[in-house]
Amino acid sequence: MNRQKILQETKSYIILTFALFMSCIGWAGFIIPSGIVGGGITGLGSTLHFLWGWDVGITVLIINTILVLLAIKILGFSFGIKSIYGITVFAAFLSLLMNQFEGPVVSDAFMATLIGASLAGTGAGIIFINGGSTGGTDIIAMIINKYRNISLGRLLLMLDVVIILSAYFIFHDIEKVMYGFITMAIFGYCIDMVISGNKSTVQLFIISEKYKELSDKIIQTAEKGVTILDGVGGYTGEQKKVLMVISKKRTSSVLFRIIKDIDPEAFVTMGTVSGVYGRGFDQIKV
Repeated sequence: MNRQKILQETKSYIILTFALFMSCIGWAGFIIPSGIVGGGITGLGSTLHFLWGWDVGITVLIINTILVLLAIKILGFSFGIKSIYGITVFAAFLSLLMNQFEGPVVSDAFMATLIGASLAGTGAGIIFINGGSTGGTDIIAMIINKYRNISLGRLLLMLDVVIILSAYFIFHDIEKVMYGFITMAIFGYCIDMVISGNKSTVQLFIISEKYKELSDKIIQTAEKGVTILDGVGGYTGEQKKVLMVISKKRTSSVLFRIIKDIDPEAFVTMGTVSGVYGRGFDQIKV
């Protein structure tokens, strides 16, 4: 491994560790001390903590370890070093911080929900984009999905809902349940914002008789790469050229101005893509 690669990996682990710490601050300083049960394995660990006083960090580590071993046995998964690192360090930070905070940092439950979920979700997003993981209910969902034909998204939602609803049987307080759902929503939103956010990328397909002129202009003026695909009209059977362009959403207006100037009659579709990897975009991180 060369020096540059070592420096990149070191930087990645520093960022990953910071993100794990940030996420744990959200849980241990705001959410859990306020008696709020969020989703995921951390939410399940919180439930067991409220019921029997178990250490959340140790509980989360034990559950995740069991899930990882089950996933390897049933699904044949190979977990990367960063995932194992994330699961272990997250549990250690959570256990340490839970012993440091005697109560929530803020007394108002709603503010604790907002701040805690924002910190936990932002941290989780940074963990994901740096190739890490904190384990979670997604492993359970994948195992169930192997034997039952249910979508992973629906399974994850169902598992989180069940975990959050369990708070009612502990506190007999519907407000606690609602705070749990608010936590889940903010947590997911923050993850999406970190992963896509300002890096939101769009994919354009352009069908035009002036494809060559458009292609040259996009490359020279917008400084974007263009892929020319062969297409056939389903109704007419005519051969068509299709331009595929990947662009940051904030700069896509430049492309539309070019298209309008050269061929206002061009057929254009634009869709948001969740990730683009390769030269000029993000690196693949595992």
